Amino acid sequence: MPTDDEVVETAADAAENVIFARLSVSDIDDYDVTVTFEEQMLDVDVYVKAPDASADEERVADDAALAARGAVDELFDS
Repeated sequence: MPTDDEVVETAADAAENVIFARLSVSDIDDYDVTVTFEEQMLDVDVYVKAPDASADEERVADDAALAARGAVDELFDS
C-alpha cells in the first residue's frame, strides 16, 4: 500500500508531465497543481494560465488532472 506522500507525489508528477508535454515553458504564465489525499480520497486541482499557447489551457488542465488520477490508480494496482 503506497503512503499518502507517494500518492500525492505520483499524482503531481503525472499532472506536471502532461502540462509540460503539451505547453512550452515559455508559453506558461502560471500554473498550479494541488493534490490532497486524505482518508483514501484523492483531490486534484490543476490551473494553467498560458494565454499565448496554441493549446487550450482548460483542456490541458483537465487532461493533467485525469493523468494524475490515472497514475494513482496504477500505483494502487501495482
